Amino acid sequence: MKLKIRLIIMNFLQFAVWGAYLTSMGRYLAAAGMAENIGWFYAMQGVVSIFMPALVGIVADRWIPAQKVLSLCHGLAGAAMLAAGMYGLSTAAPEFTTLFTLYSISVAFFMPTIALTNSVAYTALSNAGLDTVKHFPPIRVFGTIGFIFAMLLTDGLGFQANAKQLIFSGAIGIVFCLYALTLPNCPVNRSSDRKSLVQTLGLDAFKLFKEKKMAIFFIFSMLLGVSLQITNGFANPFLGSFEAIEEYASTFGVQHSNMLISLSQVSETLCILLIPYCLKRFGIKKVMLMAMLAWVFRFGLFGVGNPGGGVWMFILSMIVYGVAFDFFNVSGSLYVDQETKPEIRSSAQGLFMMMTNGFGATIGTLSAQAVVNACVNSKPAGLAQVEGWSDAWLIFAAYALVVAILFALIFKYKHQPNKA
Repeated sequence: MKLKIRLIIMNFLQFAVWGAYLTSMGRYLAAAGMAENIGWFYAMQGVVSIFMPALVGIVADRWIPAQKVLSLCHGLAGAAMLAAGMYGLSTAAPEFTTLFTLYSISVAFFMPTIALTNSVAYTALSNAGLDTVKHFPPIRVFGTIGFIFAMLLTDGLGFQANAKQLIFSGAIGIVFCLYALTLPNCPVNRSSDRKSLVQTLGLDAFKLFKEKKMAIFFIFSMLLGVSLQITNGFANPFLGSFEAIEEYASTFGVQHSNMLISLSQVSETLCILLIPYCLKRFGIKKVMLMAMLAWVFRFGLFGVGNPGGGVWMFILSMIVYGVAFDFFNVSGSLYVDQETKPEIRSSAQGLFMMMTNGFGATIGTLSAQAVVNACVNSKPAGLAQVEGWSDAWLIFAAYALVVAILFALIFKYKHQPNKA
């Protein structure tokens, strides 16, 4: 099998594991009586992202080839997710502690595999004499396709409101565990043993906080990272709340929420192609501002739309998600790459991920849960909850707007048009 096809399958499976439950788990948790704890499940992904990728990365660098570590992690993550799914199906009222523990074990081993998958792809392409900048992006796109495919299948099979989605995700993980063993070998780097503990853990990147411009950038990356997981955790339960209103109960957006939400991932795939042009034309500050304002529209349109005559607002919210997500994550990563020295470049990327997907996403989901508990879960199902959801989304939109305004005023950056 050709190398690129093997790596395409790898990326497809990697993100299919995530897509099977990420956007629909909140709907299941709400149905299982855990609406007030949805934020904890999504926050756990951020918590483990703070330390697990670094620890697992050390193992892959020093002792065990990355493709084997990838297999082991997916095996453990898949087994824990299967256990969580089977437990969820065994009772109509699962206990939070049991389900959350099994889920946490799963995501603790899954989150490092995102970086490991990239590492395997980069190593394989380099060993084959291929340019990673040119050949990796088209391969990575199939990861998003895998995510969308799993989302749609979860919806089509009727899994989005029950624990079968967790079993589906775990099963894909086990398949990937076996497939990973067939991937090209990634030799360990014994020379990394000579690095200091600070270098190994990537802690030397924290020296970037001594530079005012980079410190401000990382702080705002964390503040914007607050928005990352909010719609993943709460968009599906929000759409499901309209089921209690007769006028909207049978609409497509309510009955097939995952299919509607999947437009976000389609937009994400397409917006990646705009990044090189926008960065070259406008510079990182304007591109990041575009992302921040897109988050304002993403949340605001949820706040004023409905799955009936206002469904176009939901569709528009899905479309702007591509700008909100890609222009922040991808452009921010490229900016960090350009502004840091080669010897700490990888560590700086790790710091960017820690600030956004670690601290930012964790703070964001827990804060969003508090807002949803106050605005939504404290009210009876029906119109009162729908109105509460509208208030919650507008609060999130207001937060994103404040961050955008502060970023525009505080972050100083002079764009050089000839610099990509």
